[in-house]
This record gives sequence, structure tokens and C-alpha cells, in this order.
Amino acid sequence: MSRPNILFVIADDASHMGAYGHDFVSTPAFDRVAKEGVLFQNAFTTNPKCAPSRASILAGMHTWQMEEACNHFGKFPSKFACYPDLLEEQGYHIGYTGKGWSPGDWKSGGRKRNPAGPAYNEKKLVPPTTGISTIDYVANFHDFLDDRAGTEPFCFWFGCLEPHRHYEQGSGLRAGKRLEDIKLPAYYPDDDTIRSDWLDYALEVEWFDTQLGRMLDLLEERGELDRTLIVVTSDNGMPFPRVKGQMYEQDFRLPMAICWREKVPGNRRVQDLVSFMDLAPTFLEAGGVTPPSQMSGNSLMSLLISDKEGQVDPSRVRAFMGKERHDLGTEGDVAYPVRCIRTPDYLYVRNFKPELWPAGNPETGYPNVDSSPTKTLLLKQHEEGDDEYYLLSFGKRPAEELFDIVADPECMVNLADVEAYQSLKESLWEELRDKLEQTGDPRIMGQGDIFDGYEYVGDQSHSWKAYKEGWFEKQRF
Repeated sequence: MSRPNILFVIADDASHMGAYGHDFVSTPAFDRVAKEGVLFQNAFTTNPKCAPSRASILAGMHTWQMEEACNHFGKFPSKFACYPDLLEEQGYHIGYTGKGWSPGDWKSGGRKRNPAGPAYNEKKLVPPTTGISTIDYVANFHDFLDDRAGTEPFCFWFGCLEPHRHYEQGSGLRAGKRLEDIKLPAYYPDDDTIRSDWLDYALEVEWFDTQLGRMLDLLEERGELDRTLIVVTSDNGMPFPRVKGQMYEQDFRLPMAICWREKVPGNRRVQDLVSFMDLAPTFLEAGGVTPPSQMSGNSLMSLLISDKEGQVDPSRVRAFMGKERHDLGTEGDVAYPVRCIRTPDYLYVRNFKPELWPAGNPETGYPNVDSSPTKTLLLKQHEEGDDEYYLLSFGKRPAEELFDIVADPECMVNLADVEAYQSLKESLWEELRDKLEQTGDPRIMGQGDIFDGYEYVGDQSHSWKAYKEGWFEKQRF
């Protein structure tokens, strides 16, 4: 099999694409990749926050296996091999534009460059809204292609900075989008403030898709499209309460489409449960490189080149997710540790420290939820004594949660204490525990506090330490 070019395209905080029937966003480029290749119905990140999600993609490992890189705003240890470096050693031209592995500190981890490769971010543009980056992704991709020596294959990471917040409030409405096109999930109140916030988000998803479309056109103009393996996905779910950074279906089941017109039969929908840690082994197999033993993921190549549809591989009926420390703001700035197992029908969630606040403490502003009009509205309702929706996004959670994903994809009804589900709950916990033990998870080995000891390299203004030292009071004067 000839070695393809590889174009990896990752949005920042996107949950919705048109190919999945989300009509309030127009994503013809993503939909094209899906039609010309494979649309994954069950693709899962390993950890629903930017840096740890991207780390698992690059190194092909469970998030809890990655030491400092399991945390958000941590370090990326150089001992973990990353697929761009391995492909470069075998003659691939590599680089990235936009957001590579981030946010975090790769230098202190012993690396000489971002794990995604050399940066191509010099070309700029004037964005249509103040919330959109000035980086001209397509012009930088053009420069990357021009830098290639001869016909060597390339591996490029397009890390779009959209639809990450902040948004230009009301930009979706001003662009002609309609409030009535938004059907809000059950964990939000019926309110036009939230609908408008979603429209602003949708506008940035469409900006992402436009850049993808222009890159596809550029490859086609250069005669490279057919021999390029293209993967399009997102690092975690949309930046809204109860989604981004939280351990529910809407945050870690993500859009993903893959095409390689030269080799992969198109117009297929795949139900297999696949993980982001499967991507690095996939890219390495495509490039003729044997994955290192550290990688826990399994290549998707046999699934991609198959012409079968609707038949699920028995080895792909489980996905495992977890998280440790995301953003500071719990008491003592410790992690809110969680591990999950997802089957085709159920999601089991184990909250190891249910006494803590999953979105950060109230005193520190719930910093594991991005600031937004939606967050402001829910907190205002709470201040007025209405806690129905506040508790769903910010309230404490029990040690165990179990959801019937087929009947309840929004994870609204916890079945963990229902008598009829006790046997299932116990078997899923046993299976999850066995997987954590097999893969050396410090949390299950009684050494989980090691994650709290890793350095946090981001903004500490919302930390518990800042709160105790009176930082919040000082900001009022």
C-alpha cells in the first residue's frame, strides 16, 4: 500500500456537523469528507478537554497513562513518542497551523517543538468577527505545501481555533441565523439567550468548515486529494455548561469523518466504538511505521478499507474515558477524578470524589465551565432560587452514574440506584476497574493523588489559593 499524505483536521470545542442531521449548522466540507469516506457514529475522546484530548491523539494512549499530559495546562513528557515525529523519521514532511498540542508546556517536558510539529502561523487575515482568530489557516497550509521537498508525503495538523470561546455576542443573529432553528437539550431552560449563544457558536463552526473546504480545494488543485488520508474531528464538546469538561455523552462522543479516496470506500456510516487513541496507530500504519509498544490504541485501517457497513467489529464495542485536573478552582486545587466505560447501549460513570464540585467551586466561579451568556443565565436563575438547571450543570454528583444512551442520550436519568440495573452497574464497574488495572491507572492503584502534584502552568487567578489569599476581593476595588 502506497504511503498517503495525511491531513488531520481538528476543531476546538465542536459538537455539531450537518452530516449528523444538525440543521442549524451548514458544514458542506465536513459533509463532503463524510460522503467520500466514512462517517463515525461513535467516536470518543479519551478526556474531554483540549490538552489531554490532543495528547491522546498524538501519543495513542489512554489519558491516565500520560502522567502530566493527563491534566489540562500541564506538561507533555518527551518520553511519550508522538506520531508526527515518527512519521518525520520515515521521510514525511510535517507541520501544523493554528492550535497544535495546547494549552500546556511542551518545553519543560523536554521537547524542542510542539508535539504537532513545526508551526506555520505567520500568514494573517482580517476575521469576520472579533471572536475568530486572525490566523490565515489556508495560506499557511499553502506555505507548508510549498516547503515540501519534491514529492515526499506530508503529514499536516490543521488545529482550528474555532469554535472556542469567546464569541462576538449576537454575531449569529446578525449573520441571518434564526433562533427558531435551535432545539435546546433538556438540561437547559427554554430561553432565547441560550439559543442566540448557540447561533454564535454555529457561526464559528461554519468558519471552521469553510477553512476545511478551502484546504480540500487546494489539495484538489494540486492533484493531491485522492492520495491524502483526511481525518476531521474535534477535541471535545461545545463550550457550554454540562458539556465541555464534563463526563457526559455530549462532551466525549464527537463528530468524526475520514476519507482517503484512493483506498477507502465512501458513503459509509460506521457504528463501531472508536477512540481518539486509535488515530496515531492509524496514521503510523498508513505511513508504513510500526507503532511503538507504548500505544494502547488500535489502528482503524482495517475498518476503513473494508466495504462492509452495519457490521460492528466485536473488538470495538467499548470505549473508555477519564479525567483528572482540568482547570483550577476546587478546594485545594485538586482534581475532580472520573473514569467512564461506554458500551453500545450504556454509559457508566465513576466519580471518585463526589464530595467535590465537578465544575469547580462556587467561590471560584465554577472555572471548569467557560464564561458565556448561557452560564450567566443559569447562575442568575440559581441566585433567584431556581436550581433546576443550575444543579444539572454545576451541582455535585453521586459516586456512580448509569445512563441508557439509546433512550436517554442527554444523560438526564441516572439509573445507578434503580434495582433493576444493579447487576449491569456492577458488571460495568468490574469491567472498567479491570481495564484501569490492566493499563496501569494510578487512580485505581491507590496513587491517584499524583495527578494533583503535577505542575499547573496556566492562569491561576481562579485557583483556590488565589481565593484564599483574597484575590477575588481585591478585584472589586
